[in-house]
Amino acid sequence: MRMWESLDEVWAMPAEKRIFGVVLLFSWTVYLWETFLAQRQRRIYKTTTHVPLELGQIMDSETFEKSRLYQLDKSTFSFWSGLYSEIEGTLILLFGGIPYLWRLSGRFCGYAGFGPEYEIIQSLVFLLLATLFSALTGLPWSLYNTFVIEEKHGFNQQTLGFFMKDAIKKFIVTQCILLPVSSLLLYIIKIGGDYFFIYAWLFTLVVSLVLVTIYADYIAPLFDKFTPLPEGKLKQEIEVMAKSIDFPLTKVYVVEGSKRSSHSNAYFYGFFKNKRIVLFDTLLEEYSVLNKDIQEESGMEPHRDGEGDSEEIKAKVKSKKQGCKNEEVLAVLGHELGHWKLGHTVKNIIISQMNSFLCFFLFAVLIGRKELFAAFGFYESQPTLIGLLIIFQFIFSPYNEVLSFCLTVLSRRFEFQADAFAKKLGKAKDLYSALIKLNRDNLGFPVSDWLFSMWHYSHPPLLERLQALKNTKQD
Repeated sequence: MRMWESLDEVWAMPAEKRIFGVVLLFSWTVYLWETFLAQRQRRIYKTTTHVPLELGQIMDSETFEKSRLYQLDKSTFSFWSGLYSEIEGTLILLFGGIPYLWRLSGRFCGYAGFGPEYEIIQSLVFLLLATLFSALTGLPWSLYNTFVIEEKHGFNQQTLGFFMKDAIKKFIVTQCILLPVSSLLLYIIKIGGDYFFIYAWLFTLVVSLVLVTIYADYIAPLFDKFTPLPEGKLKQEIEVMAKSIDFPLTKVYVVEGSKRSSHSNAYFYGFFKNKRIVLFDTLLEEYSVLNKDIQEESGMEPHRDGEGDSEEIKAKVKSKKQGCKNEEVLAVLGHELGHWKLGHTVKNIIISQMNSFLCFFLFAVLIGRKELFAAFGFYESQPTLIGLLIIFQFIFSPYNEVLSFCLTVLSRRFEFQADAFAKKLGKAKDLYSALIKLNRDNLGFPVSDWLFSMWHYSHPPLLERLQALKNTKQD
């Protein structure tokens, strides 16, 4: 009987208090669920101290132990940073941090001669202050992750000066994009009438397509050096493979990722008949500057092709070399091009835009509900930007969690399909070895808890991908 009386008391509360309570409850529920999953995976890191039999042919004990310790450190860091983030978010909500920051931005606008009627200008000041606060509170965690964890395990290549310069540059570039786009979006919402959600969605669609198009040509080069892949066998083979599947390749770049981290990657971008491929230098065995350091440490002359060196030294250098051989790089690109050929890129864009349209439609339905604003401390005014923040970040939280899980499941399916496409190109054997090398270079831990993997892994576990390739792997 007491339970039902308690429920009656809850429903007797004002609507804004119920909304606020549900938001906090759901936030902590998600956090506890994520922590539970992380602890399951952490138990795997702690207890799996020897290479499992099924991994004996693809991973040596030294690499396995390095990977285990790296992931264990990352898990510990993730726990404390996640706890801090959750407590910080809760305190901001409980002590009215959002309305306080809105009032503070209003005061700054007042000093500049802009009254409350200049809502868009106040919104931009609010965004600037909010992102600045986020950058400052996140800086210690980022510093620790880079200069303690990544440094300890041999991945960090940055100096403190480079890191700080990079962080400032990222903040400035972000503001140069965020503030103009936000001001136009808010303006469209205000003048759009009853169908503003359609215009707002179309605007965000155009912005996203433009950003994807210009990112690698104009934004990424602000942070990393991009150079065309030199003429040679690798470039010729990439062009031949692209032509064989009608991929409209126009340029191939190598990005100097090694000055930042020894992690490796590759991607393509562009629309219609103007596609580019970007390869991290850390992906390419013959381009990685880190391999030159290994040769020098081993006493080998990098320009002598190992002539005169003992077989023991050669084997040691080969086992430590980072990146993939040309054939393996082609196999990785075969996988990436499979995403394009199979329409995964287009499908992801369609799903993203359908979701965006639905969210803007629901936003249009909910924006007039004053109790939503009151729940977060806005009793007298209902600023459009605050409405976007409340509805998209807090009210849609349950929906976003479900959507994220569904997209993770879909992503794993796409990864298997892209691997199968690479097999059809005759790249199964090279992709098999490339996946092992990339896992080694990035110290990925090949053993995972099934529930953690199901919820988090956008790519299938290594063993599952290797097994799928092994079924038809060429000798």
